[in-house]
Amino acid sequence: MDRLVAPQLVVNSRMLYFGWLPADPAAVAALVPAGLVPMANHQVFMNQYVVDDAGQTSGFGAYSLTYLGPDLAGVDAPDGVTPGRWWTHYFNSSPVVRDYAAARGVPVSVGTTRIKAKGDRLVAVTEVAGTPLIRTVARVGRTGHAVNRGQLRYLTELDGQKISGNYPFVAEPVDPFEIESVEFLAPDHPVYALRPANPLEITWGFYSPRSSFAYPGGETVLD
Repeated sequence: MDRLVAPQLVVNSRMLYFGWLPADPAAVAALVPAGLVPMANHQVFMNQYVVDDAGQTSGFGAYSLTYLGPDLAGVDAPDGVTPGRWWTHYFNSSPVVRDYAAARGVPVSVGTTRIKAKGDRLVAVTEVAGTPLIRTVARVGRTGHAVNRGQLRYLTELDGQKISGNYPFVAEPVDPFEIESVEFLAPDHPVYALRPANPLEITWGFYSPRSSFAYPGGETVLD
């Protein structure tokens, strides 16, 4: 297979994407590199999603992914509202996607995400080497006529330079939607630093059984 080049397209993934306030704001801040600043409330984002079939991608093939990290201040997405985001963990099931992302400075590692829905209850579990790391439980409804769309901004570091990329997306969110619990199950894993506060305070989020987006890779070098 030829080397994948940017951009790469994914359609109709099953995606659970949301943010929370952390239990340890200082630990979250410590994961933000010099030159970038966490948001004042130190909120964390997480995306757990599954691409079920190779026919949903332009070249990646089927895979699952959980990524998370701190939201940033002063480097908003093109809408001027959504914060830019710094990946600290990126648990991906596909060596193809891991290679593509690593070449753009993403901190990739091996992991698997499963999302199961029964009735209005949805459970998403992220595992590494067979060990559950994160389990999310949500109450979900049906898709209606709403559409989330825009561009997200993710920042990475490659060869000593910070790279900024804009990632377009279109998603059909369900309604109603509620995150009931987020459990970080492995206190000895570094991702535990991003665990949510108790009581849980969700700052934003959605679930979409049809979420589409592009991976352009890095676009510009951040000043």
